[in-house]
Amino acid sequence: MSEHPFETLTPEFIMDAVESRDVLCDGRILALNSYENRVYQVGLEGQTPIIAKFYRPQRWSDHQILEEHAFSFELANQELPVVAPLCLNSDTSLHHFKDFRFSLFERKGGRAPELDYQDNLTVLGRLLARMHAIGARQPFHTRPAISILSYGEESRSYISENVIPRELQLAYDSLTRDLIINMQDIMQRAGAVRWIRVHGDCHAGNMLWRDDHPHFVDFDDARMAPAIQDLWMLLSGDRYQQSVQLKKILQGYLEFNDFDFNELQLIEVFRTLRIMQYSAWLARRWNDPAFPMAFPWFNSVRYWEDHVLALREQLGALQEAPLYPSD
Repeated sequence: MSEHPFETLTPEFIMDAVESRDVLCDGRILALNSYENRVYQVGLEGQTPIIAKFYRPQRWSDHQILEEHAFSFELANQELPVVAPLCLNSDTSLHHFKDFRFSLFERKGGRAPELDYQDNLTVLGRLLARMHAIGARQPFHTRPAISILSYGEESRSYISENVIPRELQLAYDSLTRDLIINMQDIMQRAGAVRWIRVHGDCHAGNMLWRDDHPHFVDFDDARMAPAIQDLWMLLSGDRYQQSVQLKKILQGYLEFNDFDFNELQLIEVFRTLRIMQYSAWLARRWNDPAFPMAFPWFNSVRYWEDHVLALREQLGALQEAPLYPSD
């Protein structure tokens, strides 16, 4: 079995990479929760520790990473609470060390927001409105869009051809074909919604709450998508609970930006795409030793049975009336 590239990220390698930016490490390294890339808190002599992010080889091009960084800088320059990369002793935020690319970030403490506290949803709605107003100023030129093709059809093909248990393949293929047809129909009915630069992975783990204020981290999945992509990920619970949450989010959002209510019919489309893409992501990364340890429940017959059940529920959700804010 060949060595995975991330296995070369020894403590000595990490410190050598960070010290290539003309700083001195103090030997303290703490691995942080990250699987697509590798992220470490690195202690510095006489300074606050720094965060070092090593990018997964061959996932993004340099241009795509720098485009993500430029978006973060643009947001930070407008005083949005985002953790943008540092140009530490350099004229660029993307650094190279041997076979790896890495970026450095200021360490920011905080906790995940309590999304069941509705005032927090209003605060997040305001921030996302400001973020989307900036995201709409210009498109990404090299980073892709969240699309039915990339998140749906390509995920479906990979799972069907490589990992789905044989006894579930017929059900999976038939179900996902129906899902894609339904999603395409909904996208067509939605018409010309506006595609903008979005965070793309706006779950609670990518927001750090401190002193009653959140800040956004990890724009690694930033892509082109309608604004609803960042909003629906704040919703949870049953349909009524989600409608109440949506009302609070949009109350904050509409204070700073317009919202196309036509996008509400896309909530279940993007939720379905995420479910499909997430399972394909786990399958594609299974040769990374970190994944079997972190996700031991994946790739069992029980997992795929539950996945098919979740997709069947999504087919029903796609056929329901769109979610609207509660009265």
